[in-house]
Amino acid sequence: MLTLFHAPQSRSSRLVWLIEELGAEVDIHYCDIRRGDGSGARDPQNPHPEGKVPALLHDGALITESGAVAVYLAGLYPEAGLGFPQGSTERGVLLSWMFWAAGEMEPAFWGRISGATATDPMAQRRYEQATNRLIEALWEGPWLMGDRFTIADVIIGSALTWGRDYLPDSPVFDRYIERLNARPAKVRADARDGDLTLTRAA
Repeated sequence: MLTLFHAPQSRSSRLVWLIEELGAEVDIHYCDIRRGDGSGARDPQNPHPEGKVPALLHDGALITESGAVAVYLAGLYPEAGLGFPQGSTERGVLLSWMFWAAGEMEPAFWGRISGATATDPMAQRRYEQATNRLIEALWEGPWLMGDRFTIADVIIGSALTWGRDYLPDSPVFDRYIERLNARPAKVRADARDGDLTLTRAA
């Protein structure tokens, strides 16, 4: 049995989207979390070691971190075509995108969000390198790995959609986000994401 511990309007929303893309049979446990602004509270039923989301339980095994959950789910539902088989060169490229997203892209974007890029040349350079890499890949497009929509588009695309105001003014990003938002699974996931106020009231 698969159970996703998900907090509405959070980083785990991307996994709700992925579930819809995969057509996966996953029970979603809606829960609260402690938010960056100090609101919210830890759900005692959430098995994540820090009370964060996402947290995926599969027959007693706990998988955390968005990228890890995405790779794991794609492996369980290979027929959806959002990943690549073990040993393929395409899988290596896909894993590179997934690890880059967490290790390089997100810290680079945080430098922009926090204002560090305005005073720290290294933070600015890191931000420019990340955005240039994305523009180069999406210029070829329509997805990060060309014609194939993958879990990288879910993980990275969700971050770009959320943080569009912190990206360079480029039609490449605008068109990519439009394509993402037009996907039927994304529309279904947005409706399934959950209401933050009702979740906290519960």
